[in-house]
Amino acid sequence: LQVMLKNGYINEFVLVDDHRAGKIVVSLNGRLNKCGVISPRYDFSHHEVESWVGRLLPSRLFGKIVVTTSSGIMDHEEARRKKVGGKVLGFFY
Repeated sequence: LQVMLKNGYINEFVLVDDHRAGKIVVSLNGRLNKCGVISPRYDFSHHEVESWVGRLLPSRLFGKIVVTTSSGIMDHEEARRKKVGGKVLGFFY
């Protein structure tokens, strides 16, 4: 959700504590068309980013792949700039 917020796909999100499991309230802005999770979490290196973009996103111009790296959770473009690999968590566009 923080990656979506940083890239402008959602307006805000609030964690609601109901003394059970908790809930997340997300304020949408109409820009999010699809989001999905990748299971199992496949390994990738910064050299393989283009192949993952071709498989998961409809176009190179929009959409993000969410990855977890040793530097934290980020989108695929930031992982390519930092030249780090990790595991693919999901995608949105």
